[in-house]
Amino acid sequence: MLRRTRTALAALAAVIAVGGCGLGAGPGTGDVTLTVTQGFGGGHIAAVSAAHVPGSETVMRMLERSLHVGTRYGGGFVESIDGHTGTSSRTDWFYYVNGVQAPQGAATTAVHRNDQIWFDLHDWRATDSIPAVVGSFPEPFANGFGGKRYPTTLECAADVTVACKRVTTALTKAGVPVSSQLLGTGSGPDTLGVVVATWRELAPEVAAGLIDHGPSASGVYARFAGAGGSSLALLNPAGQVVRTLGAGAGLVAATADSSSAPTWLITGTDVAGVSAAAAALTQSALHDHFALAVQGSRQFPVPLQSGQ
Repeated sequence: MLRRTRTALAALAAVIAVGGCGLGAGPGTGDVTLTVTQGFGGGHIAAVSAAHVPGSETVMRMLERSLHVGTRYGGGFVESIDGHTGTSSRTDWFYYVNGVQAPQGAATTAVHRNDQIWFDLHDWRATDSIPAVVGSFPEPFANGFGGKRYPTTLECAADVTVACKRVTTALTKAGVPVSSQLLGTGSGPDTLGVVVATWRELAPEVAAGLIDHGPSASGVYARFAGAGGSSLALLNPAGQVVRTLGAGAGLVAATADSSSAPTWLITGTDVAGVSAAAAALTQSALHDHFALAVQGSRQFPVPLQSGQ
């Protein structure tokens, strides 16, 4: 129970359900979506679109306005949504806004225009914190998070020119201005970074170091192994390797440390893998996935669930 209580507080997943302090009525906003899934996006529960929401709307208010919500800990934590409840001490609700784990409770997180709000019920055995996910693409690039849009920088290795052009095109089509810079320059704490490179070239990056340390550090359920990252290990929700991909394997993933905006990695075991990952940078391919591994035309949402 102590572990569950600590996780509930640390996960930032609908932590406080009391009134949205300090949020005035205002003129309201719109074009907001609310998605509810389970199993790391693997199971659809509900989807709500709102052309207009009140100026005082918070994530919790929109959730309760749209769906049947049960709480615990004195009303301070989401226990169930439309009857879907954690089945054990290691499964809980977590939420993200525009692909970024919210920095505060749902009752004090204001809803902004074009926000994509995503609640997911999942197993937290491997980690109780996943700082960023890719399933809301083209967010957070198109509209940012917390009501603030962030500049986007693109770093590409010299040998992945085709993949780099694909990524640039995908972002440009989404209305995202991109500033290009040399690989290894770093995007800065107030900039969204996109890095396109093979794992061998990417390894010195801070984000790559987080992934090397597993889901507990990065929130990404995949890691590269072998000489120069020649294979890609895919993990299950418990953090165990259940499938390994070789040549031509790519990964689209996002992560962040505690002091910076998310960095997206378009990477792979080799140039072919990076190209496959870049081709998957689309709304349809990434929809409701925490991260996506690819090999040729095959796609593997990670973490892998049983049977995948």
